[in-house]
Amino acid sequence: MSDISKFFPELISHLREHAVRTDGPFTLRSGAVSDWYLDARQTTFSGHGARLVGEVVADAVDERSVAVGGLTMGADPVAMATAMAADARGRGLVAFSIRKEAKSHGTGGRLVGPVGPDAPVTILEDTTTTGGAMTEAITVARESGLDVVQALSLIDRSGDVVRERMAELGVNYRAIITPRDLGVE
Repeated sequence: MSDISKFFPELISHLREHAVRTDGPFTLRSGAVSDWYLDARQTTFSGHGARLVGEVVADAVDERSVAVGGLTMGADPVAMATAMAADARGRGLVAFSIRKEAKSHGTGGRLVGPVGPDAPVTILEDTTTTGGAMTEAITVARESGLDVVQALSLIDRSGDVVRERMAELGVNYRAIITPRDLGVE
């Protein structure tokens, strides 16, 4: 990315040390098999790692967005860390989550969090290979009346697959980290 956060090198180091595994093979959510795996939660669920993620992602979120979120569970810690980092800078971002399925109790539905109709939002994902979770999150967000202005992946292992998929959906896409950054091409 051209406007790299000052926290980017430290985040890369944290991911390499705690989240990258090269003792595969691993079956990914997409069904693909890979020799390496990135267990992003080893960073996004760590206090120090989450702070780094929040700082880096907050730098990349479209300025029009008032909320960040995506499909639970991968997007949840990224969204919370990003909202907290933005708040520390005086930018009022809120986080939201999209459930895997609608609940029949409480307020029901799939969208959870302090975000309302017509809000410009950024859809987040921790790691993407095909864009499936991101596409589902965009669909639900739009059905809930949100204005999806951006999709952003912390780690994109897809090459250009996800970028093309997002273009088909008419969504501006940004990948922050690629396998090359992690030394696992």
